[in-house]
Amino acid sequence: MKRHCASILLAAAMTVGALFAEGAAADEGTLKRIRENGAITLGVRESSIPLSYLDASQQPIGYHIDICNRIVDAIKTQLKLPALKVAHQSVTSQNRIPLVTNGTVDLECGSTTNNEARARQVAFAPTTFVTHVRMAVKKSSGITSLTQLDGKPIATTTGTTSVALMRANEKSRSVEFKEVYGKDHADSFLMLETDRAVAFVMDDNLLAGLIATSKAPENYAIVGETLSIEPIAIMLRRDDPEFKKLVDGVVGGLMKSGEIERLYSRWFMSPIPPRNVNLKFAMSDTLKELIRNPSDASAESFNRR
Repeated sequence: MKRHCASILLAAAMTVGALFAEGAAADEGTLKRIRENGAITLGVRESSIPLSYLDASQQPIGYHIDICNRIVDAIKTQLKLPALKVAHQSVTSQNRIPLVTNGTVDLECGSTTNNEARARQVAFAPTTFVTHVRMAVKKSSGITSLTQLDGKPIATTTGTTSVALMRANEKSRSVEFKEVYGKDHADSFLMLETDRAVAFVMDDNLLAGLIATSKAPENYAIVGETLSIEPIAIMLRRDDPEFKKLVDGVVGGLMKSGEIERLYSRWFMSPIPPRNVNLKFAMSDTLKELIRNPSDASAESFNRR
C-alpha cells in the first residue's frame, strides 16, 4: 500500500513538474528567451516533402522552412540581433507538440495539421498549406468517384484514417470496400502500381509526391471526392501573444505581398532538390481563399461546412 501511494505521489510530482516547466516557458515569453539566449530553435521534419525535409547535405529545406526563415529575419530586426543563431531540431509526429510546449522548439516548421485538440495545447500561425484527402488511381481504370470502388481492393497505410473517412462519406455509404494495407505510403502506392489495389487514399500532396517520383507519373491521376480538408500551419507555443503577433504579421505580410505564391511555385510547381522532380501540385482554391483572408481556423471549421 505504501509503495502504491509513493508511486501515486511520484507520478503527481512529475505531472506538476511538467506543467510547471510548460507554464514557465509560456510565462517567460519566446522573444524574451530568444533575446537572452541569442538563439532560436526551429523544429524541422526529415521527409515531409516539400514542406520540410533534408537535402542531399542533410540540411533542412522546404516551403515551410523558407517561411520560418522569413520569420527569423523579422525577429533579428525586431530584437536588433543580426547575428542571431539559428538551431534546427528534428521532430516527429510523436514529439513535436511536447518539444514546442516545453520550450525546446520555438517554431515548428513541419507539416502539422491545425485541429481543435492540438489548439488546446499549442498555437498556430495562419494556414500556409491545405491538404485534401483524396485518391490516386491509374488513369486507365476510368475511376473518378468513390461510388466506383464497390467490391474493389483499396490501398491505405496502416495507422491512418483513410478508410474511416471513405465510409463516412455520404456518397459511399452503400459501397463495400476491400482494404489492403501498406506498412508505409511507399508500400501502399506500390500496391496501386502493381494492380493489387485500384486506388490509394491519402493526403493529396503526399499522393502528388509519390506520383511524381514513380516510374511512370503520366499513368496516374488524383481524383474523387474530398474526404477531409486539413489546414497545415507553423506551430508555436500558446499564451504568447507578443510572439504570435510577430509570426502572424510576417505570414500575413508574405500573403499580402504575393511572396507566398512565389514560394509555393518554387516548391510545388518547379523542380526541387535533391532529384529535381516537379510535383506539379497546383494551389487549391481553399488555400487561395486563405491567402486572401488569412486565418488560423482549425480543420474542424472546414469540415463542418
